[in-house]
Amino acid sequence: MKRAALYCRVSTLDQNPETQLRELRQFAGQRGFQVAKEYVDRGVSGTKARRPGLDRMLEDARRRRFDVVLVWAFDRMARSVRHFLEVLDELNHLGIEFVSFRESVDTSGPLGRAMVVIVSAIAELERNLIVERVRAGMRRARAEGRQIGRAPFRVDRGQVVRDRLSGMTLTQVARRHSISRASVCRLVRESGFAPPAAIPCGAQLSAEAR
Repeated sequence: MKRAALYCRVSTLDQNPETQLRELRQFAGQRGFQVAKEYVDRGVSGTKARRPGLDRMLEDARRRRFDVVLVWAFDRMARSVRHFLEVLDELNHLGIEFVSFRESVDTSGPLGRAMVVIVSAIAELERNLIVERVRAGMRRARAEGRQIGRAPFRVDRGQVVRDRLSGMTLTQVARRHSISRASVCRLVRESGFAPPAAIPCGAQLSAEAR
């Protein structure tokens, strides 16, 4: 019975790697593999070549602690063809097979290895095309004079300060100018018209100031 290493990666901390691991465990059972160890990288981008889980997996591979690596998809291992092939070459040199669940491809034969190269190259090309389309859209928006990203903070700072110093509460000033109370407090303090202690803010706000 072949010993299998399961590797999964999720890009953000709020994603659950168990989704990938559950399917990989079932897949390993169907193929007759014994799961030797599971390696997880959580909240790590696939563009990074050095990852704790991947590094541990490769270290154990060099110690011949498993015979095959199972991943949920190619892009879980790497997002660039170059890095992907570097990992694949090392596993191949160690005599360890590589199997992708989603693409249904393994490297046990020359055809499987060729398919890995082709599919990973297409995936990288698709990502590059998406990036270029986004950049082209941003260039077109700039040429047309459209706003890109968050709109600039526009408010009559002087009027905010005058309203606050006139006796209006933070809530009243904030509603009048459609900004937060914290922004009101900051603008007043930055104006220099009143010492910080004279303008309560945050946890120091009294019931009347609110």
